Amino acid sequence: MTNQKNNIKKSEKEIPAKPFLKWAGGKGQLLEAFQKFYPKELSEGKIETFCEPFVGGGAVFFNIVQKHPVKSALLCDNNEDLILTYLVIQKEVQTLIEQLNVLQNQYLNLNEEKRTEYYYKVRDQFNTKKKKINYNRFSAKWMERAAQIIFLNRTCFNGLFRFNSKGGFNVPQGKYKNPKILDAENLVKVSQLLSVAEIQKADFREIKNRVNENTFVYYDPPYRPLNQTSSFTAYSKNSFGDPEQIALATLFSELNQKGIKQMLSNSDPKNHNADDHFFDELYKEFQIFRVPARRAINSAAHKRHAINEIVVTNYHV
Repeated sequence: MTNQKNNIKKSEKEIPAKPFLKWAGGKGQLLEAFQKFYPKELSEGKIETFCEPFVGGGAVFFNIVQKHPVKSALLCDNNEDLILTYLVIQKEVQTLIEQLNVLQNQYLNLNEEKRTEYYYKVRDQFNTKKKKINYNRFSAKWMERAAQIIFLNRTCFNGLFRFNSKGGFNVPQGKYKNPKILDAENLVKVSQLLSVAEIQKADFREIKNRVNENTFVYYDPPYRPLNQTSSFTAYSKNSFGDPEQIALATLFSELNQKGIKQMLSNSDPKNHNADDHFFDELYKEFQIFRVPARRAINSAAHKRHAINEIVVTNYHV
């Protein structure tokens, strides 16, 4: 596995692999800033495993696995469809590429009105067939579903990945003239990088006994809403409110006691209320930094301004 990993790193230097999904709150734009917060043991080769309990779009995983000598990774998320897609890319990327190619050709050859019909037909099929998917057993149905997920993500409004309380994908169609539904070259690279990863649907608490002092854990939980009218917690049918944020901080403290290097990011409530000390109190025993970021998920372009995100580490940087 190590030899394969080294070959991957050498061959992907010029055009690195990137997330295969658009992701609200994705960390692609923050990677350069984040690198100064990584533990020095990562670049020194003293950390063998990278763990991400909220893998989402995977920007930090792809960044670390291509730049640092980690030997393995544990990638988890509570969204079963997201994990299904990661596993399909890991195990059956060529079949996925073939199915995406069909979807792309069919969609791009339609006029605007027919594209709308096509989009909602795929979305309805995606939601209707959910009950027929066995998420515990890899099957041909997984390939179709993964292709639909990527198609919907690339053609829906603003690239949202959002589900309602019943687990249905509910994002309307986006108006893109020539969306890139299939990026075969990137999918192949992603598949190669995922060869070092164990991928599981799991609650973040489940990593507790699966990491050790040779692991670096990065947490990117669903954002705490910036205000009462915004919410970045609806990536799955399971909500992630303040009780979950507190439970996550408890895990952070417990793993700190075991000497495990950890880093966490989240929205900064002080962007909207200078007196909101929620995270400052929650992580007062640790290092807290504020990093400027630009949110591109707001439907109104003029509201996509630079704001701070917080970064927490249990080590000095």
